[in-house]
Amino acid sequence: MSAASQRLRALVPKRLKRRIQVFVRLSAQRFCDRRHGLAARYLNGSGLEVGALHYPQEVPEGTRVRYVDRLSVADLRVQYPELDGEALVDPDVIDDGETLGTVLDDSQDFVIANHFIEHCVNPIQTIENHLRVLKPGGVLFMAVPDQRDTFDHDRAVTEIEHLVDDYVRGGNVSRHQHFEEWVAAIDGLSGSAAETRVKELEEMDYSIHFHVWTPWEFVELLAYCKRQLEFPIALEVVEKNDHEFIVIMRKEQATAS
Repeated sequence: MSAASQRLRALVPKRLKRRIQVFVRLSAQRFCDRRHGLAARYLNGSGLEVGALHYPQEVPEGTRVRYVDRLSVADLRVQYPELDGEALVDPDVIDDGETLGTVLDDSQDFVIANHFIEHCVNPIQTIENHLRVLKPGGVLFMAVPDQRDTFDHDRAVTEIEHLVDDYVRGGNVSRHQHFEEWVAAIDGLSGSAAETRVKELEEMDYSIHFHVWTPWEFVELLAYCKRQLEFPIALEVVEKNDHEFIVIMRKEQATAS
């Protein structure tokens, strides 16, 4: 194990490691079947999966997927020591999944982003960029952890006003605040110990859950994006699936002026 991996492992409390390990294995068959059924219905052609890690989405036969992550497998193992022993997907594209800066507009039949949006400092901008790279009629397939049923259950659901502020001013404005919240709620630290942990996690660029939702608040976010920002969203599915909820939307066809 590298020195960096040993250092990051030390930053993850034992009780959180246990929670994450349980979370990784939790009811795998129960929610896998429903994901697969929806993927078979909505995914076809060629597209991207962002942040697949150890659990790439199963897709219908003949569907072509390129995998996107911000880090190589070697660097992902440093970021996620709790996934030691798991096979990680080797990314085809090294890119920031929030911006997809190397991906052309209107070029993909689908984008899969399972358990990804909560790791984004600017979720509204992320949705905007995922829609940008989709062809008209293309599908954005997301599975999102339900705050009530994960290790985030003691955290406050992210308010829409906060998400809008992150979109307007940039997500990095509140990034430090989110690390403080994470350390208090998940690590259970306060005072100087919390300050030290926050600094360590920030220096490691550790990928926390910056935001948390239940299905209702996430639909509220999408409604804001649709009505106020005029994102071309046609919502197809919002479905509870064990400890997560699945959201499927299409990129609307542009209307003739």
